[in-house]
Parts: sequence; C-alpha cells; structure tokens
Amino acid sequence: MNVVPDTSAVVDGRVSERVEDGRYEGATVFVPEAVVAELERQANEGLDTGWDGIAELQRLAEFAKEGTVEAEFVGRRPSAAEQEGAGEGDVDALIRALAVEHDATLLTSDYVQAETGEATGLDVEYVEAEVRGRKDDGLAIESFFTEDTMSVHLKTGTRPKAKRGTIGEMRYVFIDDEVVSEEQMADWANDVEATARASPQGFIELSEPGMTIVQYRNYRVAVARPPFSDAIEITAVRPVAKTTLDDYEFADELRERFLERQRGVLIAGAPGAGKSTFAQAVAEFLNENDYAVKTMEKPRDLQVSEEITQYTALGGDMAKTADSLLLVRPDYTIYDEVRKTHDFEVFADMRLAGVGLVGVTHATRAIDALQRLVGRVELGMIPQVVDTVVFIEAGEVDTVYDVTTEVKVPSGLTAEDLARPVIQVVDFETGVPAFEIYTFNRQVVTVPLGDEEDEPETGVGRIAKQEIEREIRSVARGHVEVELRGQNEAIVYVDEDDISYVIGKGGGRISDIENRLGIDIDVRTHSERPADSGGASGFDAADGGARGGDAGGAGTAGGTPKPQGQVVQPEITSRHVVVRMDEHVGETVEVRADGEYLFTATVGRGGDIQVSRGSAIAEELEDAIDRKRTITVVPA
Repeated sequence: MNVVPDTSAVVDGRVSERVEDGRYEGATVFVPEAVVAELERQANEGLDTGWDGIAELQRLAEFAKEGTVEAEFVGRRPSAAEQEGAGEGDVDALIRALAVEHDATLLTSDYVQAETGEATGLDVEYVEAEVRGRKDDGLAIESFFTEDTMSVHLKTGTRPKAKRGTIGEMRYVFIDDEVVSEEQMADWANDVEATARASPQGFIELSEPGMTIVQYRNYRVAVARPPFSDAIEITAVRPVAKTTLDDYEFADELRERFLERQRGVLIAGAPGAGKSTFAQAVAEFLNENDYAVKTMEKPRDLQVSEEITQYTALGGDMAKTADSLLLVRPDYTIYDEVRKTHDFEVFADMRLAGVGLVGVTHATRAIDALQRLVGRVELGMIPQVVDTVVFIEAGEVDTVYDVTTEVKVPSGLTAEDLARPVIQVVDFETGVPAFEIYTFNRQVVTVPLGDEEDEPETGVGRIAKQEIEREIRSVARGHVEVELRGQNEAIVYVDEDDISYVIGKGGGRISDIENRLGIDIDVRTHSERPADSGGASGFDAADGGARGGDAGGAGTAGGTPKPQGQVVQPEITSRHVVVRMDEHVGETVEVRADGEYLFTATVGRGGDIQVSRGSAIAEELEDAIDRKRTITVVPA
C-alpha cells in the first residue's frame, strides 16, 4: 500500500495513528517535500502546527527504522511564489501530483483537498480534522480567577500572580508558591488557543509569530512566545464590574448631554481606572434609549448586550471599519481605544461625518486627553471633534470638561489686536473655564487658568517669559534674564554692550517685539538688577545657529540701514534656509534684505548659517527671497 499524506494529515498525527493501529503496517509512505517546507515555515513563524507536524515526521522516521513502514521523501520544495499561493491551492496541487505519480492513496484532513482529489480520480482517504487540545469546557487557567480577580499573570520561571481588589484599589498578589515550568506554560498556552478555536464563544483576535490574542467569553488572553518574548507569558484579563450610568456622579447631567444630540466624547484615565467599564455603561444607556450603537475595538472585549454589534479592524485597518460603519450609519460608536495618530484621525473623520463618537484613551489628567489631539487634528476643529471630556479615576467620574471655541483675547493678555480663536475648556460642574488652548506666536499653548494669588506666574506668564527670552536673545550677544511684572509688563536684563542692539534705532526694535507679544518691556543692564530678583536665565545661541528672532527693526544698532555687504543667494531645503559663508566661519554677522535688518547670526563651523523653516526668522527671509529683495550679509 502506498500513501501520500498532505500537511493537514501530518499536523493532526493521522499517519502515526494508522501505523500504530496496524492499518498502515508494511505500507510505503511518500512524504512530499512540499509538506516539509510548509511545516518548516510554520515552525519558523512560531506556530504550534509546524512543530506538531515536525514531531509527526520524527515518529514516522522511528517507525521506518523499526521496519514497521517504509518512508521516503519525494517531490520538490515549492517555490516562494507557490508558498505564497498556498491558500490558492498551489501546494495542494503539488501533493496531488505526487499521489498520481506514485499510485498512492491521498491521506488528508482537508475537506477541499479531499473533494478535489476525488474529482481528479485519486484514491482519497479523508479523516475529520481533529481539534487539538481541550473542548469547550472552559480555560484551564480559569481556576486562578476569583470573584475579585481582574487579571492573571503567568510566565515561565516565575510564580503566578493576579491583580485583585476593586476598581481603583487593585493590588498584585501571588496565587501559587510554585514556580511555573516551561512545559506547564506550553500546556496552558496550547489550551487557550485550542479552546478559543473549538468554542463558539471564543475566537482568535490576533495571530502573529510570537503573539496570539484570544477572546473567550469575557476573558481577553494574550499569549506571548519566544522569540517575540524572552519566555512564554500569558496575561488573562476580565472585567470585575458591570455598571450603569446611574452608578456615576453627574449621571443626570451626562444622560441629558448624551441625549441632547450626537456628541464627540473622550473618556480618559490611567490604565485600570475603569474607562472601559464606564464606556460599557454609556453604550448600554444609549442602546436602551433607542440609539443604534456599534463598537470599534481591537481586541473586542467590551461586555455589552447582544443588540450592540462589536466590530474590529477590518483588514487590520480601523479606517476601513469606519468606512463600513458610515454605510451602516449608527447613531453612536464606541471607539476603544483611541491611541495612535491614525486612531485620532479616524475618530475625527467619523465625528465630522456626523456620527456620535465615544472614544476611550489613556491619559493621566483630563486635559491631557485634549492635548493628544493637538497636532493630530487642526486646532480650530477640536471642539467639533470632541466637545466633552470625561476623566475617570478609581472607577469614579472625577472631572467632566465642556469644550467650546470663541474668538477672544486670551486670558492674561490685553491688546485687542491679539484676539484669536481660543478653545475654552470649562469645568462642567462649576461652569468656570479651567484651560485655554490657542496659538501664541506660532506655537500652540495650553494655558491653565488659576487664581493669580495662588499662582503668581501663570501659564501665560511662563509662555510670555519664554517668548521674551527668545526674542531678546535674537539681538543680544550676551546673557539675558527676564523678570515678569504682572501679566503685561516685563523687565529684561542684558549686558551693557547689548543695550543699543536690543532697543534699536529710536526704540524701533524693542517696539516691534512689544507689539508682537503684547507686553511692555523695560530694558536694563544686569547691574541694575536687584540681588534678590528672581529672573529666568537665558542662554547664548549655539554655534552655527541663527541668533535672530523675527526682530524686524529697520536697521543696525548704529542707525541707518546700509545696502553694502556681501550679496548671498540663500538655499531653501526641506528643513532649513541656508546661507553659505565659507570665508567667515565663526564670525558674527547681520543678514539684511535691501539693507533692512533681518537677524543676527554666527557662521557655523561648516561655513553656513542655518535657519529652521517654520520659524519667524525663516518666514521673513523666505518672504524677502520671494519678493526678489537683495539679501546681503555684513559683519555685526
């Protein structure tokens, strides 16, 4: 009798099974090299099926040595293209061809392979694929869970641990005195994967070489294996509480807010704070009030009712899931969790399409959740994307923020021409603004609004001090210190030699800085600074960096602009505007446009001045270049 087993039969151990019960005694088993190649590939990827198949080949070799059967490896290894097309049937076709060539029975646990073989006239022995491992009688590691256990942590060579307690008061405890062996860990890991495959209540959420994530009933289990991890590790998590919106503070206000219209909500908090538990309560509340609710999760572990459909990343991409949901048109979608830039972009796209969104994100402060949107979503669109932030701490609603936008002068500034769009973050409980987010001198700043008596240097003050230092350092060669006197006044201390440079002709240079910042600045020498004054130290510009801010005074410290100097042709790269000055390495020079002062810089060791694009200096220089003004450089 001649037999050609395919990969499925070898993995399931069907050949040795038939040799042991006598059915294949004296048979010749032709093992296709295509099967060996496939098993090697699976084993290299860390898949158990590959290792099980190799173990079956080793048993077959032992039978051959004993003379029970004859074993021969035949055929050729599949090409890379054929292996990539294994799902299309390329490898199966090679195996069927060998069965024809050796006039052998094809042994398979693959139903499609069996049907195809019979259709082509082969003698086929089909055996049901066996589910290796436990049946659906639960996970072996479930015994570690008690009523107050949120997670179990197992790793080769360590004692098992669990996180137990109530939300906000969890603690790690040892749950066994014995160190776990590698063999035991492998058994538990195999049990997790086999049970998930066998049970209608389980599924494999993620399967990558070295990492498998399983959802089984209300357990989420992550199994890590070498070489991805240094040892086999199992982390099993389940929710320890299921709540309703009535269990939280501000329940009536939040209900009214959710029902008023579709909103953009971020639920924020530290890991383990109870964010997902609150999100589940919100989802159930919305569902009970006749809203169509869906979820976007990876992995899907929110414990919600059957009426709420849970979606994962379609084709590995949440953007595709979002596109599908926009066709389904839910009233609200729960997005668990919003973490990477791509997630925030998907969240914003769905929100701007009119879908109510409730996102779950990690943050240690309520304001941090909003700040994670900065740079990922256009600043002016943030209130349209997120109008409510709910911060969860120790399982309770700690803070709720209302997010709106208004064109106004930011708090702490007074000049009317400084009015701009300002995002106001208002404490939902008190109705008092807690933060403002806006663009200040081309930077996005988040400014806390506190009691000035409790906090003399406000967020605005800190930003103002930094900007004043930057501007003054652009024209001063020596040490710079800034001392704030109220929200709209400051004293700047510089070296005596720098006074004329900082003030400029007729006070023009310092007036420009004052107008840009909306702050009155008094320039003094360091000798005039009181000994106990608490100014902030400045620093000199690095060698080769432009020391100019956008100090747009009309001339040099000496007075009238001078057109003379070395004419240069700046080069604009993707990141810098570069002025080549090979013969002036280490010298301090002034860069001018049609004789008008732009900035002061020190020529770097490489013989050039580099100005970072996007800075105020670079914008003025690029504008001068675009207007075809003559750019000159003169010694400072």
